Amino acid sequence: MGMADAEGQGPPDGLPDLPPEWGRVVIPDDASELDHEARQIRHELRRLHQRTVWRRRLGLAPRPDGRPPLGLPVLVLLVSVLITLTGLAAVTWPRSSRSGGSPTVLPYPATASAAVGPLPALDLVDAAESPVPLRSLLPAMIVLVDACACAEQVAQAVAEAPPGVTVVTVTGSREVDATPAPGVRALADPAGGLRDYLRLAAHPGTAPALLVDRTGILVRLVPELGPVDQYRDDLVHLAA
Repeated sequence: MGMADAEGQGPPDGLPDLPPEWGRVVIPDDASELDHEARQIRHELRRLHQRTVWRRRLGLAPRPDGRPPLGLPVLVLLVSVLITLTGLAAVTWPRSSRSGGSPTVLPYPATASAAVGPLPALDLVDAAESPVPLRSLLPAMIVLVDACACAEQVAQAVAEAPPGVTVVTVTGSREVDATPAPGVRALADPAGGLRDYLRLAAHPGTAPALLVDRTGILVRLVPELGPVDQYRDDLVHLAA
């Protein structure tokens, strides 16, 4: 087959010759010699079958009328929606706010804590609306009474304060108590500088307290002024 006859007029059996691009075709006597090629062909056929099945399941196979598959636009739309949702999640995901150099407000621990940060150089006002440098009253226990007068707790703090430690009450308006309790220095912070610096919101019924040593370091912030036992040791250390 494929060999010319004696006169060179083509194959002797009358069959057409094989295409020249096929090259030399060798048919082995033992068919088992073609096992390797047969395995490759079966593997390619299985891959083609699986690909066709999945394209048909996903609607990506071409339709009989030759129009584009219905699943392709759906797949493009699904990818676009996923990209949009990912972008929205990245934009709206909550981020932690930066402190901007302000001291961190910590809950009162059971043991003595390290210094929180420096006290800002603020000028408050007294009952006569005269400016009073806050650092001139150090060491001090500063109680913010704009959300709660908490007279009982303030009186307990005054009773426990050692000599040399000033107990200061600070309101959030220009109204200052003209007759404060004995041992209390009443001032006002109309601009709200202390709360802004500490990033401390006012909560009705609570009066936070700041314990500041003579060097101006805020050594303890008590979120809610309560029993004296919670801060007695730190209050004593302010006079050291």
